[in-house]
This record gives sequence, structure tokens and C-alpha cells, in this order.
Amino acid sequence: MFGLQNGGLDELARLRLMKLFARRPLLICLLLNLAMLSAQAQTTLTVYSALEADQIKAYQAKFEEENPDVKLKWVRDSTGIITAKLLAEKANPQADIVFGLAASSLLTLEKEGMLQNYAAKGYEKLSKQYVSDSTPPSWIGMDVWGATICFNTVEAAKTGLKKPESWKDLLKPEYKGKIVMPNPASSGTGYFDVTAWLLIMGEKEGWAYMDKLHDNIAQYTHSGSKPCKQASAGEFPIGISFEYRAAKLKEGGAPLDLIFPKEGLGWDLEAIALLKGSKNLNAAKKLADWGASKTANELYEKNFAIVAMPGVAKPHPLIPNDYEKRLVKQDLRWSAANRDRILAEWSKRYDNKSEKK
Repeated sequence: MFGLQNGGLDELARLRLMKLFARRPLLICLLLNLAMLSAQAQTTLTVYSALEADQIKAYQAKFEEENPDVKLKWVRDSTGIITAKLLAEKANPQADIVFGLAASSLLTLEKEGMLQNYAAKGYEKLSKQYVSDSTPPSWIGMDVWGATICFNTVEAAKTGLKKPESWKDLLKPEYKGKIVMPNPASSGTGYFDVTAWLLIMGEKEGWAYMDKLHDNIAQYTHSGSKPCKQASAGEFPIGISFEYRAAKLKEGGAPLDLIFPKEGLGWDLEAIALLKGSKNLNAAKKLADWGASKTANELYEKNFAIVAMPGVAKPHPLIPNDYEKRLVKQDLRWSAANRDRILAEWSKRYDNKSEKK
């Protein structure tokens, strides 16, 4: 009996609602519009990136807080792998935007006609040297990341291993089998190391240097941060990596010394670019606008000593105050134009020590 009474009440309520809606067509239209708006309220934006996972989490949280109508879907891997994926998808782009990929890679995509030029709001407040020279820009910079050697002091003390001070020090026989570095074909960090050596030493001497270094290398990794993680864990005493990961690990208690070789530091610029063929161009522009903002640069600054917006970066206790001056005079366009040639030569000479993918 209770079920029948409850069912009767439900039927009565339904009839009353039908009468209410029949008298109020405007209300029905309003509800339909609200439903449509709700369905359209959130655009899912596909973002390709080589950022570290812990960076992505913070950037996504802040962006989505300020832009609740856009949800970010990340496809994240090492620089070389993301670059290769984008080039392979040229005829059928899957990404809407690149957020956090080496500028040298973006210059390669630009050459292929894959980038959508866009003047992000406020981009003129960024340092000109960290923004594309196209008008409007084909990409805008976020931050600089550069070479650092991670040296495990505890493991070194066990064997009396001395701390290297320069790139050439790494050729000493005592370091044989004790060094790991990133594979330049898959890692942006590895690639800027190689191009920096070629620029500092000249191509002939640069390749001769890498031939000798190869004798001391235990393994080439497919991640720019992995060599420092391996050094931190004591797997190898020396890892060629970059300053962000090195500083984070040392701050976390790892027994590391950060070494900035005196000949100069290879570097690249993490940057943002829209892709032609984006199915969500307006939402992609929102992310690019946010990426150029002071809010975003303040988040980059938590990770890096150099960011694209002047006046935002603060001194870091683990990174030299003259860090920017230690960077080699990198020609990113040269790095992009010679990428295939350099990687083919590197792979032919050294790929036998790369870790399995």
C-alpha cells in the first residue's frame, strides 16, 4: 500500500510539473539553454609537453582555477619523443597546443609550417630574447633550463673519486663507467649538451671530445632528469643533467654537489606554441595567454633561475648568481636546422650504450 501511495504522489507531482512547463515555454527554453551551456562549459584541451610531472601538476591546478571552462589533458614525454610524435602527426594533428617544449624543437616545427602564430596577451612584457622573432610570434618562452653535473659526494668518498670541475675533467680515466648522461635523440637536455660542446670546441674537436667521453659513459638515458636521479640514488656517482632536477634533489636531502662546468653551460628554452589544425583554438589561446602572464611566470620561477618575464626570478641558494652569464651563446636556430644531421652522427657513434626504450 505504501508503494502505491508513493507512486501516486510521484504521478501527481509529474502532472503538476507538466502543467507548469506547458504554461511557461520561456522557462523550458531557459532550462534547455542552461543544459546546452553546461554541456559546453568545459573544453578538453590536448596539451603536448616535456615538462617534469611535478611542474605540470602545479601549472594545471592554477590555470584551471582561473579558467574553469577549460580542462587540460596532458601528453607528456621527453623532448625528443614529443618532437618526433608531433612531426609524425603533422598531417593529422592530435595536439591543440604545446606547453613546455624546447624552443629548438618548436623551431623545427615552425620550419615544417606546423605552428599557428599568435600574439599572446601581454607577451610584449617578456624578454625579447625569449620570444620568437616572428610577427606575430610563433612561440613564447617560459623559462631557461641548463646543464649541470650531479656529483654524489657519499659514493665518491667511498672510492676517493675527485669532483670534476670542467667538461674536460670528465675524460679522466678514473671516471670510466661512472658517468650517465641523456641520449640527445630523446632528451632535450642531452641535445643541448651535444650542441654546446660542438659550439664551444668546434665540430671536429667536439666530436673528438664525445668519442673520449663515450669511453667513460656507463649509459645514455632517455630522460634528462634520470642521470641526476641515478646519481642521487648512488647508482652512478656522476650524472649529466640540468639545474632544476639537481636543485630539487639536493633540497630533498640527496648527497649531491651541483657542478657548473667552467667552459660554459648548454641550455634551451621551454616554450609555448599553438598548433595549426587545433580543434580547440580559442581554448588553446587561453592557455597561451595564461602562459605569458605574471602568474604563470611566478610559478616557473619556483623551478628555474631564469624565466621569460624580467624581474620575476629570484636568487636560488644552489645556483650561482651569474648563472645566466655562464650559458653558452647558443644559436637555437642552428640547433634546429642541424638537428637531423647531428643526431644521425651521434646515434651512429654512441647509441650502443643507450638504455632500452
